[in-house]
Formats: sequence, structure tokens, C-alpha cells
Amino acid sequence: MTRFALVTTLTFGRVPLVLAGCALLFANFFLSSQALLAAGLALCAASAVTDLFDGMLARRWGVTSRFGALADPLMDKAFFMATLPLAAFGAMWTGDTVHASVLLGLDLLFLFRDQWVSFLRTVCGERGAEVKAALPGKIRTFLAFPGILAVHYRIGMVSVVQGAPAREGAWIPPAAAIYAVEAVLAALTVWTAAYYTRSYAPYLRAATAPEARQSHAARGEETGK
Repeated sequence: MTRFALVTTLTFGRVPLVLAGCALLFANFFLSSQALLAAGLALCAASAVTDLFDGMLARRWGVTSRFGALADPLMDKAFFMATLPLAAFGAMWTGDTVHASVLLGLDLLFLFRDQWVSFLRTVCGERGAEVKAALPGKIRTFLAFPGILAVHYRIGMVSVVQGAPAREGAWIPPAAAIYAVEAVLAALTVWTAAYYTRSYAPYLRAATAPEARQSHAARGEETGK
């Protein structure tokens, strides 16, 4: 296996890891098993850890590419698309409709932000814009992984205790702490959306300018000017 192939395998390997982890976390809601919860969190954590190694190895081995620069954020989105809806479901499953609503809002915020940034990269990349993740985006991703895992730990432990009352002594993070984590993630998501919008603004103007001039010319012909 070539070095490029190994880095690419690490990148795309996040998807099966996070899907398997989410399957175990989902099963925990029905079976109330700390073992399932731990295994699911471990697989999701392994998926997150590959995000650190694929880029590091690509730079060290000199196999960075535009393909990798686009694939990396796509795999991050796959992690969020799998874990956040499941967290909202888990909160609803345990009877915490308020938390489920908050998580649904966070899920939508992540989704809209990621789609907007993908749109910016697609449009502006054609005009020479740098499409690699910027430092604010890396910070947001780096903090989002453990933050989402902390959310799942609390929801999973609540489900375990509800399904097995004898385990009521198990430690569960305070709800206020988890809400604080989610508030930080929401703030980072909005901040990075604004950062990328500002960074790509010149390329957006350049991308829309030709169409604007064509429309102006067409209007001039219609009015006989």
C-alpha cells in the first residue's frame, strides 16, 4: 500500500468507525449496557482520532493533495451527521424533550454551516481560493469531537440508569455542564461560518461579477440603450 493510499484509507475509515460506534450507542438505549456505551464511545473516539493522524502523515510524507483537502472536511461532516441526530434521539428516548430540542437545533446549525462552507469552497475554489481547512475550522472540529462524545456519554448513562435502576450510583455529568459544552459548540460553529464567509468574500464577488455584467448588458439591449 502506498503512502497516499494509507492516508486516504485513514481518512475514509472514519465513516465505518463512527457508524459502528453509533450502532452500539443506539443499541444501548434498548439494552441499557455500560459495555455497549463504552464500546460505542470508543469507536466514535477512534473515528475522531484518525482526523489527527491522516493530515499529519500526509504532510510528513509529502502526499498532500486537493483530493485530501476536500475529503477531510467531508469525513468530519459524516461524523456530525451520524452523532448529532442520534444524540437528539437519545435525549428524546430518555424523556428529556428540552435537551432533545436543543440538540436538534445544534444539529441544524452544524448542517447549515457545513453546507454553506462547502458551497463557498466549491464556488471559490474554481477561482483559486484555498480550500483547506483554516485554523478556526480546525479548532471547531478539534473541540466538537470530544464535546459530542461527552453529550453521548451523559445521554447513554441516563439510559443505562433508567434501564437498570440498580446502577443509580453511576456518575452522570451535570446537565448544566453539557448545555455549556453545546453552547460553546454553537458559538464556534457560528464564528467559523462568519470567518469563512469573510475570507471567501473577495472570491465570491469575483465569481458573481461576470453574471452581474451580463445581466446589465441584457437589460441595456432590452431598453435599446
